[in-house]
Amino acid sequence: MVPQRVTLVTIGAVDLPALRAFYQRLGWSESEKSSDSYAVFMTAGVILSLFPLSDLEEDSCVKINRSLDTFNKIALAINVNRPEEVDSAIDHIRNSGGKILREPSDAFWGGRTAYFADVENNLWEVAWNPDSVFDERGAMLDF
Repeated sequence: MVPQRVTLVTIGAVDLPALRAFYQRLGWSESEKSSDSYAVFMTAGVILSLFPLSDLEEDSCVKINRSLDTFNKIALAINVNRPEEVDSAIDHIRNSGGKILREPSDAFWGGRTAYFADVENNLWEVAWNPDSVFDERGAMLDF
């Protein structure tokens, strides 16, 4: 059996210093586990790792598309506690150099949502779901 959990998300970085700086501008703190070779950001329940793309290719034994002109087939999400937090987060992301792909708006499923790309076109959603439940760390327990 495979445990049903996601514990770590690794983004392969074409330009690690630039990608690291973007997440720092969001106000995210790096873990003491970070080094010059990679960055680690502790989030509520999942660790976000930025790892040089060439090292990720070597470690995984696959060739990864290096184009910064396209988006990957995955979207990461930041869920917030109140609908107005979607708007304020997107304003901060815009001011930090993120590319806003969908401005904050009400979602068909009853919440509020927006999409952005980081400096290497990794796709993120910022969302408020009225049914979300978070633990004391901010990790989502249910939605």
